Amino acid sequence: MISGNGMEGALAGLRVLDLTQFEAGPSCTEAMAFLGAEVVKLENPTSGDQGRFRKPGSDEDSHYFLEFNANKKSVTCNLKSEKGLAMAKEMVKQADVFIENFAPGAIERLGLGYDVVRELNPKIIYAQVKGFAQDGPHANYLSFDMIGQSVGGLLSITGERDGVPIKPGPTIGDTGTGMLMCISILSAYIQRMRTGKGQRIQLAMQDAMIQYSRIAYSTMADTGKPGPRTGNKTIMGGTAPSGIFPCKGGGPNDYVYILASRANEQHWHRICDVLGRPELKDDERFNSPDKRFENEPALDEILTEWSMARGKREAWEALGQAGVPAGAVLDTAELHSDPDMEARGIFRTVKHPQKGDVKMPAWPAKLSDCDVPMTAAPLLGQHSEEVLGQWLNMTPSDVAALRDEGVI
Repeated sequence: MISGNGMEGALAGLRVLDLTQFEAGPSCTEAMAFLGAEVVKLENPTSGDQGRFRKPGSDEDSHYFLEFNANKKSVTCNLKSEKGLAMAKEMVKQADVFIENFAPGAIERLGLGYDVVRELNPKIIYAQVKGFAQDGPHANYLSFDMIGQSVGGLLSITGERDGVPIKPGPTIGDTGTGMLMCISILSAYIQRMRTGKGQRIQLAMQDAMIQYSRIAYSTMADTGKPGPRTGNKTIMGGTAPSGIFPCKGGGPNDYVYILASRANEQHWHRICDVLGRPELKDDERFNSPDKRFENEPALDEILTEWSMARGKREAWEALGQAGVPAGAVLDTAELHSDPDMEARGIFRTVKHPQKGDVKMPAWPAKLSDCDVPMTAAPLLGQHSEEVLGQWLNMTPSDVAALRDEGVI
């Protein structure tokens, strides 16, 4: 894909045949689309990606779908028909990447298992996202984001110290797995440039979650016990202050996070200066990391008195400017409307034929020689004629005939 300023996308020329749905797979392929790959969603002609229509009876694409399918193209194909499967196999021959995240065994039943696809295109990078390892004891179990987080250990380390396990707010199970798969696909693509060979990539959500919990495993190695729940404190423990403190306003997100690293005593000294309490630097209760941790309740009380007299942004600015690790607890509405976020392109507005202007998160990394324009998620089958013409040399009348037969 070529950007408006003439730049070629970093992944220009990479063709991805995308048979994913919901989030784990689509977040992976969207990342590649953001970076310039041609990502073609191959969807069922009647229902499409199951994330498209979140409301029963609705024929309008959901905001959920829009968030994970920007910059892609959509081609419909009835894989259960002889002609549809044949068409899909022809597209496989033109693709660099084939990716799916159907329920266990579904892609094989559809006739597009790895052995079949590899025979058609030996250079294909064949990627599969599942809930559980396909060679493990739970291979046939179903999974969604929260299940992946549960069996992958994330729930066990999230929540208050004496409370029940809590599901983290972000969909790390889905999007987190998708990002690891994206990295793996691009690594295989680079390897193929050297060897000329494709390969199969299998990634389970359960396994992926372990990558996001490595500090918990380092803590377990130190203590000999499972990684603990520590509320808003650091999981490694022993760090004070460390946590959220209430601010003026009393709203559900009127808090500021304050941290003084054990590795840098200057953080604590700067906090004392911001509080206007330089004498606390030498206070016997607080003059070392260990003593601060031992006297954490008293320390938290002092910080709370200070934070409650200020708004969260005021507190954040005062601490941040002084060189203290700190951050206001910003909610999604605040971030969505932040002029700095929009100016830097972290949120961008795209035009969707059903929804109109839609403001949504864009790709956050900035590449100096890759600036791919952002487009809205495609309507179901929107690019059938374009893609089939380019990939399979079909004429408009060929495509029309397939549509009349219900193949697309």
